[in-house]
Amino acid sequence: QVQLVESGGGLVQAGGSLRLSCAASGRTLSSYTMGWFRQTPGKEREFVALISRLGISKNYADSVKGRFTISRDNAKNTVYLQMNDLKPEDTAVYFCAAGYDPSWFQQDYLYWGHGTQVTVSS
Repeated sequence: QVQLVESGGGLVQAGGSLRLSCAASGRTLSSYTMGWFRQTPGKEREFVALISRLGISKNYADSVKGRFTISRDNAKNTVYLQMNDLKPEDTAVYFCAAGYDPSWFQQDYLYWGHGTQVTVSS
């Protein structure tokens, strides 16, 4: 019903910026809370950010507060993650996900993208 495709990942130096996009097909994203998660090999997938259906409520992991900004454009069926002041520890595969309610937990999301690699060099 909903397909999510992330893009915008790549290699960037510490202190640099990247803007990730999550494009949806199928159902409109306005029906869903959207979240960003990331995962590094050997570690559990961790919450990064979420944004509510109308884009008013946003939450961030402590590790990215002040550096990352989540936004959405429901008319374009797209969610973004602006990543500034990137650090090597931000290196991970980043996934976007859609769910019914705001949540920090991956099990509460129904649809997932394939992920995009972000690598931050020092």
